[in-house]
Amino acid sequence: MTQPPQQPPQPPAQPPNEPPQNDPFRKAQPQATPPAAPPAAPPAGGFGAPTPPPPGGFGAPTPPPQQDAPGYGYPQTPPAPAAPPQGPPPAQGYGYPGQPPAAQPQNPYGQQPPQYGQQPPQYGQQPQYGYPQQPPTAPMPQQATGSGRQGSPIVWIVTAAVVVIALIVGGGIWYASSSGDSDDKPNVSTAGPTGGSGGDTGGSGGTGGIDGKGQEKVPANTSAEVAFQLPAPKVAKDQVDSVAGSWLTDKTYAKAGVNEIVGYDPATGKKTWTLPLPGQTCGATKDVTKDAYAAVVSEDAKRPKDGRHQNCSQITLFDVNTGKKVWTKSVGSGEEAVPFEELVFSGDTLAAGGGLRGGAAFDIKTGKILWQPQTGNCEDVGYAGGAQLAAVRKCGDYGNEKYEVQLLDPKNGRPKWTYKLATGIDNAKVFSTDPVVFGIGTGDNSAGTVTDIFSMDDAGKLITKISIDDEKYDFDCEVGRIDGCQKIVVGNGRVYLATRQHDGSGTSGQTNEIVSYDLKSGQTTGDRADGGDYEIFPFRMDGGNILGYKDGPYDKGSQIVSIDPKSMKQTTLLETPATQQVKDAISGMVVGSTGSELRYSGGRMFLGKSLISEPYSADEKEYTAIGFVAGG
Repeated sequence: MTQPPQQPPQPPAQPPNEPPQNDPFRKAQPQATPPAAPPAAPPAGGFGAPTPPPPGGFGAPTPPPQQDAPGYGYPQTPPAPAAPPQGPPPAQGYGYPGQPPAAQPQNPYGQQPPQYGQQPPQYGQQPQYGYPQQPPTAPMPQQATGSGRQGSPIVWIVTAAVVVIALIVGGGIWYASSSGDSDDKPNVSTAGPTGGSGGDTGGSGGTGGIDGKGQEKVPANTSAEVAFQLPAPKVAKDQVDSVAGSWLTDKTYAKAGVNEIVGYDPATGKKTWTLPLPGQTCGATKDVTKDAYAAVVSEDAKRPKDGRHQNCSQITLFDVNTGKKVWTKSVGSGEEAVPFEELVFSGDTLAAGGGLRGGAAFDIKTGKILWQPQTGNCEDVGYAGGAQLAAVRKCGDYGNEKYEVQLLDPKNGRPKWTYKLATGIDNAKVFSTDPVVFGIGTGDNSAGTVTDIFSMDDAGKLITKISIDDEKYDFDCEVGRIDGCQKIVVGNGRVYLATRQHDGSGTSGQTNEIVSYDLKSGQTTGDRADGGDYEIFPFRMDGGNILGYKDGPYDKGSQIVSIDPKSMKQTTLLETPATQQVKDAISGMVVGSTGSELRYSGGRMFLGKSLISEPYSADEKEYTAIGFVAGG
C-alpha cells in the first residue's frame, strides 16, 4: 500500500507491548510493511483531530512488477480447466487411512529430522502459555511424563528475539468415555454476532458450491466512529499480563481483563457486568454458542508480585450477555490439575486441548466430563471445533512420533475416521472442520507456516493435496495450536489466502490480494480481490461471502469489506476514521497477527489485544480493546 513520506526515525508505535527480552510473552508483530515513520501515540485524553500529511511530494512511483512472471500465487491469465479430483497419493507420499506407518517414507521432504538440544523445564519453572512471534529453527524435545507430573505442558524457547514457543509434552492418552449417542447438530454460531478471528473452522457446504446467503448488511452510513476504547490496566515493570479473550453478540461486547471478564454495551462502552476469575486467562473460545455461552481457561490463582505464572487449569463457561457463570471445572485438583491452553465448541461439547496429557471434553450445559485423557501410546495435540470436531493426534515414542488427523464424535471422543501423516511431519493446522481442511508446514519454520493443504471427504479420504509456496502467502500460525492460523479461511469449496505484499502498478506502492484454490482439483481459481492501496486479508466467512479486513495507508482508515464469491467484488461495510490518533491505536492492536482479536458483526468492529505490558512512558495511553460503530 502507499507509504507516507520519509521522516526521521521514531520510536515504535506500540513500545509498551514489547515485553522485556527475558519475558515469554513477547508479542508477534504484523507482517505488513510498516510506514516509513510511525505516527505519534494518542494523547491521554483519547483520539483527537486528524493529523494532516506532511508537506512535500511522495517520491518517485514504485515501478510495476514484471508481467512475464506468475506473480503472487494467482494466475495472470485464466487458469486451465480444473483437473479431476486427485486420488490418494502413493505410499511414498502422505499416508492415508488404513496405510500402515511402515509403508510411509521416513522423510518425505528429504530433510533431516530436527535436532534437539534442550530438555523442557519442570512444571512451574516457566510460564505456561503465550503467543509466539515466530517459530524456532528446531523444536524442543517432547519429554514423556506418563501419568505423573514430570515436565511442563509448554516449553518456552527464549532467543535473542525472545521467541515464545508453546510445545505440548506428556504421555499418550486413550478416551474413557461416558455413554451417549452422537449428536452432530451444531450448537456454535460461527458467523453473525460472534465474528471470528482468523480461519472459521465451522464451515458448511462441503467442497463445492456457494455456502449460502450472508447475514451482514451494508449500514446506511459505513463511516464508523469510535464507540469506546478500554484503557489497559497498570502492569508491573518487566512483566506481561494476559487479557486473552473477547466475544461479540447482539447485546454485549465482552473482553477479558486481568483476573476478570467485563461486559460492555457495544454501542456506548457502558460496563454492564463483571465476572471475577481465579487468575489470568490462558485461552478462550473464539466463538459463542447459540445460547450466548463462551468459555475461558484461566490460571488457578492470582500471580504473585514477582509475576510467576500459575497453573492454567480452571475452565469457566459463562453467559456473554449477562456475565453469569454457568460452571467452573478442572481435570484433577490442586497440583494434579491438568493445564490447558485452547478451547473449542462443537455441538453440545466443549473440548479443551494443549494439556499435559492430551485433552478432555465437557458437556456445555452441565460441565460433566464426557471424556478425558488416560495413559497410553498416543495423545491429542489439540482440537478444532465448529460444525464438527477435529483432532490432531501424536503417537509413538520420543524421536519416532507419527502424527494423524481425526474426525471425532464430540460426545465420546471416538474417531469417525483417521488420516495418518507421513513420518517426519510434526505439525498440522486445521482450517475447517466441515469439510475437514488442514495444512502442514515443512522446512526450518514448519511449526509456524503452511506449505501443503489437505482437502478431505466425509469418509476421511484425501481429495487433493495443494502444495503452496509459503513465501508468497501471508499467514500467521500460532505454534502449539491447531486452529491458530489467521488470514486463511475455507468456504465455497475453496480455501482463500492473502498474498504477501509486493510492488503494485503505477503509484500505488505496495499491494496484495486475496486468491483461492479449489478444494476438489487443487488448482488455483480465477478468484482475486485486489487490495489496491490497502493491505487485505480474509478473516471469516459470512455464508458464501468472504469477509476481509483492509489495513489503510497513511491517509485512509481501515475497512471491513464483504467480497462476493462469484465476482469477487468488494462492498465496504465499515471504515474507521483516518485521523492519526485512530490509526496509531489500530496499529497497536496488531490486527491479523498471532494473538490479535478481530470481531465484526452488524456494522460493529472490535479490535483487542491478548497481552499487555508496561508503557515506555507515563504519557502514553494504552488500550486492551477499541470498538467502532458504523453510522446510522
